[in-house]
Formats: sequence, structure tokens, C-alpha cells
Amino acid sequence: MRLPSLRRTRSSEPGVLTGTVRLDRRTKRLVGRLRPGEIAVIDHVDLDRVAAEALVAAGVAAVLNARPSISGRYPNAGPEVLLRAGIPLIDDLGEELFQALRDGVQVRIDDDAVYVGDNLVAKGVRQDPERVAAAVAKARAGLSDALEAFAANTMEYLKRERGLLLDGVGVPDLDTDIAGRHCLIVVRGYDYQADLDVLRPYIREFKPVLVGVDGGADALVEAGYTPDLIVGDMDSVSDDVLRCGAEVVVHAYPDGHAPGLERVQRLGVPAKVLPAAATSEDIALLLADEKGASLIVAVGTHWTLEEFLDKGRGGMASTLLTRLKIGGKLVEPKGVSRLYQQGIPGSSLLLLVLSAIAAMASAVAVSTAGRAFVGLVAEWWDNLLFHLQRFF
Repeated sequence: MRLPSLRRTRSSEPGVLTGTVRLDRRTKRLVGRLRPGEIAVIDHVDLDRVAAEALVAAGVAAVLNARPSISGRYPNAGPEVLLRAGIPLIDDLGEELFQALRDGVQVRIDDDAVYVGDNLVAKGVRQDPERVAAAVAKARAGLSDALEAFAANTMEYLKRERGLLLDGVGVPDLDTDIAGRHCLIVVRGYDYQADLDVLRPYIREFKPVLVGVDGGADALVEAGYTPDLIVGDMDSVSDDVLRCGAEVVVHAYPDGHAPGLERVQRLGVPAKVLPAAATSEDIALLLADEKGASLIVAVGTHWTLEEFLDKGRGGMASTLLTRLKIGGKLVEPKGVSRLYQQGIPGSSLLLLVLSAIAAMASAVAVSTAGRAFVGLVAEWWDNLLFHLQRFF
């Protein structure tokens, strides 16, 4: 097992730590390269909860953000997730952070400053619970502006993508048979692991078409399944999963440019392209609907208003309209895992079984038939012992 690269300095300097950095402007791409104890260098305005939880799961020692992790546009949850996990967060370090650092460089973090050797690289804002709580409260006060922007983005998306949304324009033909079947779409998002675990009986019984959205395909493989279809811009799905035999649909920009297509072709994997301004998860939902899925179960996708805003992208406007389009076909398993967590504890179940056995034994002992039965068993046991004693 690799030892963490984090090393704290003398106890007289409790705010100082050193470690190896890993950089990427796309946080979800970075988490696939991080090792426990390394320091994540990101470029992420309004760090969302999903990205923060992925950083926590990667076991990072600290997070250095070139941008403000909470800008005040809306009350995003990412900074609070990091601080609650005990991970230092230094914010707003500026563009020079990416210019001065390279993967594998050792840095020293001293309060709100970042050093390489004795050279000061950047200085920012070290977040703490009080500072984050104040920023979140201020953001909540201006939430109406975020809602207005969300509504405007929704109308703009409707004008641009009405063909895809209403008539399925641009949707490619698929080899995967979806018509009349259930379709399970997995995004590596909110509570996806718990929901996948709860859905195991459903998957065994209905054998739905398994669709992974980018890293959601890896999530399916990690859960023991093989995806039938992979949809997305291909920036967070692993090479091995892309080569698992699933049909691949690359999400392209509205002008047809698909950065992920080159990677898929380099791996020798055939792929189809679907250009759209929507998010990849919405492309997967619309694709399943257009191809005739009788029921669509979505795991890890965005649903509530808080999740829409926490994602912090104009493209999230497509999510609301997609759900209106799909309507009654869509089933969200969020919260299902919490319903199943209240099962009977093993100790209580054992006590119940023992009580039932004791009650049955008492009933047999006091009845006439029961006493006769016990006598027969005792006589059989005595005879068995007698015969065994003759051998020895």
C-alpha cells in the first residue's frame, strides 16, 4: 500500500503541511488521477457537492483552488463538504497557480500561502466553517437572482433544442434494443452507490438496459454489472470500461465538434455522435425515451432545485425540460436507500428466533403428546448410547 505523501511540519507550526500536487482544470477528471495524501489543484468556481465528495473519497490532503469555491451566486455545498471532512481548502489563488505548478511537484502550504521550496507561488483565502457559513447565508439572500438566471437559461435551451426535445432530431440509430424495456441510467452523482445497492433486486428481476453516463459506466462495473450503453463526452470514463463491449454514444457540442470522439476512436471503439446543448445525463434520458423505453430509472442524476443550482452550469436548464418531456416514465430512486436502512437488527432477529424456539419447546413439554414424544426421544437416545458403549 502506498504511503500518503502528506507530511506535516513540526508541531510548533500546526497550519503548515507539505505534499505532492496533482493539477487539472476539470475536477472530475482530476479525481481519477489522485492518490491518497496528495494535494488537489483545481480551477472550479462554486465547488459543488458531487465534486467535493469525489475529492474526499480520493483521500486528498488539501485542496488548492485557483477560483473562489463559493462566489455567492447561490449557496453551493462543496466547501462545507471538504471542511466537514477535515480537508484544508485554500481559495482564490489565481491563475498563477497553474502557471507555476506541475504534476508531482512538492509544495508547502503555510496558512493561506503556497510555496515551492522558499519561493512564494500564490496566496489566497484559507476557508474555515465560519467564513463558509457566512458566505452561504449571503448567497441565500441573493437566491432570487440565481432563479431568474436559471429560468432564462431554460427558455434559451428550449428555443435552441426544440427539435431534439420534442421530435428527437439528431438522435442516432442504436444497436441496443431499448423499445418496450426498462432502462436504468447511472450518473456518478448524488447517492449513486446507495441507490445502486438498493436496486439490486430490481435489476435481477427486470434486467433493464444498463446505461452509464461517463463515469457512471465505471460505477456500474464497480457494482458488478456490464453496461449496455455508454453516453457522454467521455472525459471521466476509464479506457477499460470503454472497451467492455458496450455501445458508445459520444455527446458533441451543438456545432458537431466532439472532443471525446478522438479518444474513443484511438481506443479502437466504434461510436455514434449526438450533438446537443443539453447535459450528458439529459442526453441519455432523451435517448432512452426516444428509443421507446417503457420505464426509465435514473440513479445519481439531478432532480431537486438545490441540485440544479449546486451544479452551477447554464446547461442544467435542460434538466427541467427533459423531465417534463419524459414525464411519468421517469423514476428517481433517491431516498429509497434511506427507507431500507431501517431493517431489523441482526441481534433482534436472533432474539426473536430463540424466543420462538423456547415457546415451542414449552408448548411441547406441557402437552400429553409432547411428553410422550419427549419420552420416545429419551428412550432412543439411551439405546444409542448403549450400543455405542458396546463398541468401546
